[in-house]
Amino acid sequence: MKSDLVMILDGNIFVLSDGSGDIDAKPAVPCGFFSFDTRFLSLWRLTVDGERMSTLAMDDRSYFEVRFFLVPGAPTHYVDAKVSVIRERSVAGSFEERLTVLNHSGETAEFTIRVDADCDFIPLIMAGEESTPVGRLYRRVEDGRLHLGYQREKLWRETVISTTEPAQIDEHGLTYHIRIGPHGRWATTLHVRGLVLRPDGADVREHVHPGRRRRDRSELQQDLQQWLGRAPQLACDWEPLEQTYRRSLIDLAALRYSPLTLPAEPMPAAGLPWNATLTGRDPILTSLQALPFAPELALATLRMLGIDQGAVLDDFRDEEPGKILREFRYGETVAFEERPQSPYYGAADTTPLYVVLLDEYERWTGDAAVVHEFEDEARAALHWIDEYGDIMGDGYVWYQRRNEETGLENQCWKEAWNSISFRDGRLPSLPRATCELQGYAYDAKIRGARLAREFWNDPAYADRLERQAAELKQRFNRDFWVEDGEYYALALDGDGRQVDALSSNIGHLLWSGIVEQSRAAKIAEHLLGPRLFSGWGVRTLAEGQGRYNPIGYHVGTVWPFDNAFIAWGLRRYGFTDEAGRIAEGIIDASRHFQGRLPEAFGGYDRELIRLPVTYPAASSPQAMATGAPLLMVRTLLGLEPYGEDLVVAPALPERFGRIELLDIPGRWGRVDAFGSVDPERSNQAG
Repeated sequence: MKSDLVMILDGNIFVLSDGSGDIDAKPAVPCGFFSFDTRFLSLWRLTVDGERMSTLAMDDRSYFEVRFFLVPGAPTHYVDAKVSVIRERSVAGSFEERLTVLNHSGETAEFTIRVDADCDFIPLIMAGEESTPVGRLYRRVEDGRLHLGYQREKLWRETVISTTEPAQIDEHGLTYHIRIGPHGRWATTLHVRGLVLRPDGADVREHVHPGRRRRDRSELQQDLQQWLGRAPQLACDWEPLEQTYRRSLIDLAALRYSPLTLPAEPMPAAGLPWNATLTGRDPILTSLQALPFAPELALATLRMLGIDQGAVLDDFRDEEPGKILREFRYGETVAFEERPQSPYYGAADTTPLYVVLLDEYERWTGDAAVVHEFEDEARAALHWIDEYGDIMGDGYVWYQRRNEETGLENQCWKEAWNSISFRDGRLPSLPRATCELQGYAYDAKIRGARLAREFWNDPAYADRLERQAAELKQRFNRDFWVEDGEYYALALDGDGRQVDALSSNIGHLLWSGIVEQSRAAKIAEHLLGPRLFSGWGVRTLAEGQGRYNPIGYHVGTVWPFDNAFIAWGLRRYGFTDEAGRIAEGIIDASRHFQGRLPEAFGGYDRELIRLPVTYPAASSPQAMATGAPLLMVRTLLGLEPYGEDLVVAPALPERFGRIELLDIPGRWGRVDAFGSVDPERSNQAG
């Protein structure tokens, strides 16, 4: 995403504009007012006496509101400006903008204020593409409002624009002819509603959950303060950690939303702009990272994904019984089954990760009722690993799309077409079994065994899962180990050959626990070695590999979430210094992004460029990246639940000084944790 775009959001409702507040959408610039996976404004342009606006300043007040201070004309006019405009914008269920025009002269002045408006009603998933509407676009002025609409058979979307002050409204916008006295002001409020209409003209959302409404600005502000108040309070001698921690909490609050089928409990949307929707992998991994800070996200995620768990074989949607979805969208292309996200199940990692999240949630919260509530879903997910995940019948989790036309070819977290490759850059045959999928499956079986033994009263099932996990670990360490490089292969291909590229995926094996202890040191050496570690973080693909590209999406960039889980895994195997180096690099990088870590940034060597380079199309905020600093804090402090207690084993790089984390929620109630580079200043949870 373009880094100079200004955004405000409330869950999956958001506005992206340029620095003056104007919206002028193009394929390379995905501006707009978006809701319900649809763009409801593609043009929103303000002029005064025919002149475009220039920005004097911008006040990014909160995640859901922003204020622009503007003058008409080019910057050279600032010194002589006789008029200025304040543009106050908020998004709280709908899009509202208040325009205030200030006359700075000592005489009465007349101005023509124009707001041009238009909409293409492009589905969010296509906002970065050239497209031609299939249905009928229309414009009309009715009852003092501008209606912009789109109809295709029974699909009906409409944008309704109203104003509190009289205006001349035509099919392309609103014009105000105003007269302002000396040093006076004039103001109006524009309200933009995005409607998802049924054939009878009623909004669909009002009938799914009658009485459910979006919160207004004051309610959003109050909710944000309560959210921040509930979260543990962090203090650190190194200010960048405090900054990115607070930014992460605010962005997590901003990304929360409730899908139509879940009226109360919000879960994280994946990220702006492309993935402001319900997904599987992103909320699971984000909730795992956020468990010590906001455990309610995990519960909402478990419930929502359980509701949509796969039940049948459906090739178009890549659906299989027990499988957890990849994503769910509401847009036009989905409604007419031109794309399969209704929902789409093309992910091989979401299903074992669902079981991992359920177990980790109970370990932190002690909420046994949830383990019983989702027993059927967890058993179905564990069954999927063996029944449908094991395509080749050899005990590994594989993937191969059922939907050959519009399904995803790579169904691991590295979904780019070129992300899974041999050392020399060749692409492997399908199906593919990436290494981290085996780690997730191993972890799911170990955790599922604990749940079966302690909560489901099924010791025989627990024994079977533990036996399968042990066999998987032994087999994996035999088949995936690359002898001439001493690391684990990225994948096996359809012919059983090792896909021998060196990648960050091997770090996920550590947090899953599938790595033999005798090999862990070598894995840590690779992860912190010059081919993978850039100085800012671990690259997705090592330098020297055939497809390495420091700004390639999954073939050389640095992903904060990836690094957070790698650091967690290193800590699990006792590599505290290595975990600390990764945490320090990522937090140091956050300084250059004003505390908001993007989805990914360039894998250039730190000694070469000195500054981290944003990946051009990175989502920001992105849920998994937002969760990364939280998991880093857990890793640095060594926070692990053991029975009814929270154990703290801090191991901090010198740069962090001292960390205090107060009011950590869990089965123990609320406790404090402290860590310092001086062992005598560290102590256990209190």
